[in-house]
Amino acid sequence: MTQPQPVSASRGLQLFLLCFGVFVVYLDSTIVNVAMPAIQTDLKLGLQGLQWIFDAYALVFASLLLAAGAAGDRFGHKRVFIAGMIGFTVASILCALANSSGTLIAARTLQGACGALLMPVSLAIIRLLYDTPAARAKAIGIWAGIGGLALASGPVLGGWLVERFDWSSIFWINVPIGLIVVAGLVAKLRLPVSAAHGRKPFDAAGQLLFIASIGALAYAIIEGNAAGWSSAEVLASFALSAVAGILFIIQELRHRNPLVPISLFRNPAFIVAYLTNFLTFFGLFGVIFLMTLYLQQVEGLSAVDTGVRFLALTLAIMLGSIFGSPIASRVPPRILVPLGSLMAAAGLFGLTSVEAGISYWSYAWALALVGLGISLTGSSSTVALMSAARPEQAGIASGIMNTFRQMSAVFGVALAGVFVTGRLRNDGPSLLAELGLPGDLREKAAGALANGPAQSDALLALPEQWRQTTASAGASLFVDGMHDLLLAAATASLLCGTIAFALLTRHARKARMNTAADQARAHSAS
Repeated sequence: MTQPQPVSASRGLQLFLLCFGVFVVYLDSTIVNVAMPAIQTDLKLGLQGLQWIFDAYALVFASLLLAAGAAGDRFGHKRVFIAGMIGFTVASILCALANSSGTLIAARTLQGACGALLMPVSLAIIRLLYDTPAARAKAIGIWAGIGGLALASGPVLGGWLVERFDWSSIFWINVPIGLIVVAGLVAKLRLPVSAAHGRKPFDAAGQLLFIASIGALAYAIIEGNAAGWSSAEVLASFALSAVAGILFIIQELRHRNPLVPISLFRNPAFIVAYLTNFLTFFGLFGVIFLMTLYLQQVEGLSAVDTGVRFLALTLAIMLGSIFGSPIASRVPPRILVPLGSLMAAAGLFGLTSVEAGISYWSYAWALALVGLGISLTGSSSTVALMSAARPEQAGIASGIMNTFRQMSAVFGVALAGVFVTGRLRNDGPSLLAELGLPGDLREKAAGALANGPAQSDALLALPEQWRQTTASAGASLFVDGMHDLLLAAATASLLCGTIAFALLTRHARKARMNTAADQARAHSAS
């Protein structure tokens, strides 16, 4: 139990520094995407390389979120937050200086690990700084609002930086922020002293098994098209993921202080929250990843113009996040979760109308609908989760929910690559044959298409008269693959809404029956 001791009078400054630190973590969720085409060109990467640059960050971030809260409790929240901020800043410098894909992926991995420390620990610090519910709610609202601002500004800011300087500038911008936050918190952050709870045993085996399971699965999905789905390394990765996943569940059932208490999954509200944060959000991350490449490599837009076009999505997410919680407190989740899922699915279906040369205003509404639908669904499922969780379950329950949301980023981008690369590799040769490319050039052109519609070195190596034909074929196949992902994501969102409605309606009916039975017993007893 936290002992109420005086905290610094400058709590506003301390909250600002915390939020400023978390700002860069949210910012990196969207700012990197708009720089992907520039990174691809400079480091001569294929689509797989771009996937790993995104997923190296998201994979480690998702894997360590649950352990981060335990680290704060064990080593001190201030100490862990400052260590995470220093690590994130150093990793950003390494990203900016990277001159190869391997170096950049390794630095992004470090960024993800340090970013995972900042998110849950920042909320724990806010809980310690503000001991009254009203003040705490206001502080968390500011925390969430600044996070939404970072998500919304990321594409535009990233586009301006890439166009004004180069892609490394999206990482350099984190450095002054990190230095200011670290210096300010070292000087100003004063936390109340927490009573000793005793050090709970950390589930290290569970953490390692969790990383092995989702890491192996992500590897198999990303590398499947290139290595072959029946290749030994891909099959071994799928097998490792399955075995590690089973062992993880066994470990969680046996451990005294599990990372993921399996008993939580007996509650329908918990299942809905976790399912919603995975199935509806993976379409969002896939859309951001592929639409960025589409806008710059197919439509030929600048990085700034690409960022501006994402405002329909990011502003909708920000507004939906701000107003979603008040709405969710009035509309039952069994209504709002399916409604939000339906809106997101409608937006995703609407984006399948996107073709090369289409007007932005023809699909801007669909981007906005996706953002609003996902925000409403996320807000409602979170309210349902927090309402169903007992006080001692709230922290771990919300941590698991955020882990599912981050896992959706990993697999959303991984599946985006599966659909697009599958189209480019499998349909490319036949389409090139239909377009009349000579047989001796067809294999070279098919190789050029394998990495997407960009003007790669392989494409420039073709005779000039066939470059545009090959590039147009690549653009067409890329859009087809993007449509495949959008349809899959829309279907997943509809499925999520249907399951949520069934589970929550059944749960509400059962609760009403139990209440009626209790009232009847009380009446008969009286």
